[in-house]
Amino acid sequence: MNKSEIKILCTGGAGYIGSHTVIALIEEGYSVHILDNFSNSDPEVVNRIEKITKVKVPFFEIDIRDKEKMLDLFSKERYNAVIHFAGLKAVGVSVSKPLEYYENNVVGTIRLLEVMKEVNCNILVFSSSATVYLPKSTPLLETDPLGASNPYGQTKFMIELIMKDIYSASENKKFSILRYFNPVGCHPSSLIGEDPEEPNNLLPYIQLVSIGRKEKLFVFGNDWPTRDGTGVRDYIHVTDLANGHVKALEKLLNLSNTDKILDIYNLGCGNGISVLEMVKNFENASGKQIPYEIINRRPGDLASVIADPSKAEKELGWKARHSIFDACKSAYNWQFNNPNGYSKK
Repeated sequence: MNKSEIKILCTGGAGYIGSHTVIALIEEGYSVHILDNFSNSDPEVVNRIEKITKVKVPFFEIDIRDKEKMLDLFSKERYNAVIHFAGLKAVGVSVSKPLEYYENNVVGTIRLLEVMKEVNCNILVFSSSATVYLPKSTPLLETDPLGASNPYGQTKFMIELIMKDIYSASENKKFSILRYFNPVGCHPSSLIGEDPEEPNNLLPYIQLVSIGRKEKLFVFGNDWPTRDGTGVRDYIHVTDLANGHVKALEKLLNLSNTDKILDIYNLGCGNGISVLEMVKNFENASGKQIPYEIINRRPGDLASVIADPSKAEKELGWKARHSIFDACKSAYNWQFNNPNGYSKK
């Protein structure tokens, strides 16, 4: 079967990471469909994906919790594989609205897995997160202890457990769990990017400061045991992350129908960038000054969270290739060209 005959469904494919992965898959020659309920994305994304790829992309406005509609779609389309991005993703909001997160993320994934079982679709790549790990000295290995510290991370952890149990009970499931660290940057076209209603992550917040939508950046503590006292994280360019999905999927597609496998990979760079280093990189990339104010640490924050991505490099031949400067440059270009995100206001 050649790639154009392989049909892949991306749930949440209009989201930030999903949209970049859809483009990467299309550029590799696959037939890709998008399923999204647009609860935290925008239908305009689909138009822009089509503009970038010059390919008509079928999309379905369906909530993954709607089993009847999902089953109807899967029965008609007979997908070869699913990449599952759909879900709520704001850590802070998950603390105040835990039930909403469990309902959307966990129940939604159970519905998806039920439908996949009913139509005998056995290949699934799941968008997990570094938030599933228990806090420890970094770098983090895939075998390190798990136990999330917030409801968002707990939903990812629970889904991983469910997938492991389904894998154990099955004869031919092919699952890949990808634990992302901190995705940043945008497609070089500046047509798609990260467009949160209220940014929870560092770089999108800096982007809004750079165009005057936010007055200044708040830095949570400068007394951490790091090289400049600010928190250190592993940031990965979103196009590298998208390519990681393609590599993980292709490994599963190359197995025989009777094979079963459960892969788990960290997708990160393997080195950390501090808050102030990110600010400096963004200033250099954009030519803009980013005012900031040091305030108290946030409860539950960690000094440093860094991936050990060596397993993905060894088994998938995947490695993050873009620099943090590249990420900042593309992020600024996206925000400058789309000051209100996908909104035309």
